[in-house]
Amino acid sequence: MDADLPPDPDLAPIRAQVYKDPRPAEVFTPFHERARTRDPDAVYELVRVLTTLYGLLALRLRALSPEKVPQHGPVVLAPNHFSFLDHFFLGAALRRKVRFMAKSQLFTPPLQAVLTHGGVFPVRRGHRDEEAFVTALSILERGGTVAMYPEAGRSRTGSLSPTVKPGVGRIALQSGAPVVPVAIHGSSHVRNWRRGQFPRVTVQYGDPMRYAVVSEPTREQQQAVAEEIFDEVRELYAGLERLGRRAVRRRLRDRTAVAS
Repeated sequence: MDADLPPDPDLAPIRAQVYKDPRPAEVFTPFHERARTRDPDAVYELVRVLTTLYGLLALRLRALSPEKVPQHGPVVLAPNHFSFLDHFFLGAALRRKVRFMAKSQLFTPPLQAVLTHGGVFPVRRGHRDEEAFVTALSILERGGTVAMYPEAGRSRTGSLSPTVKPGVGRIALQSGAPVVPVAIHGSSHVRNWRRGQFPRVTVQYGDPMRYAVVSEPTREQQQAVAEEIFDEVRELYAGLERLGRRAVRRRLRDRTAVAS
């Protein structure tokens, strides 16, 4: 994904990834069936409380413009991805339960029980996994919230990936659900906790993007939409990187005051 970029020497290394799950698709059928018919339960709220407390206390986690996420109806959240904690940072400021597509290797005991009760569903790595898209679209049809990373995995370099995968474009076109681009800034250094480093993390939500429904979009259409969505993520991220959280927050307040 970001192999052309050198890793940031200031970042703790990420464990080597296994990019193909050898288990047959049938292993994951129960997880998809549950995700399509049942909402997250108390496990979601428990994990959310614990991770939000950690974010607020250790990482000074703050959210900018969470009100831009529609409160009702289907919605897709499209953030950048640095850390395994990005899932929790993304949903901390939202009252909606965010459903996540996670790599299939995580679905092993005992973690799989926590994931399924928390509303997470698998994508079988190294395979063309249509079931993951069926599940995502099913959740959206029921008016749910789905998070999907345009980069399709964690950046290992500390920088946004220069390329994106078409998956989020496919979901946007086939569902017609609004897509909210999201910039998560600071989480690339969360893995440095063993070095005693606890970065400040900011999550900024952008304006919803809407697309007309295309039942069978071409790969080119999917890729074009994915690129357009991630361009918005890049713009949000660049603002946080260049100006800092306080300045971005002040700018957002000024715009709101002018609009009112």
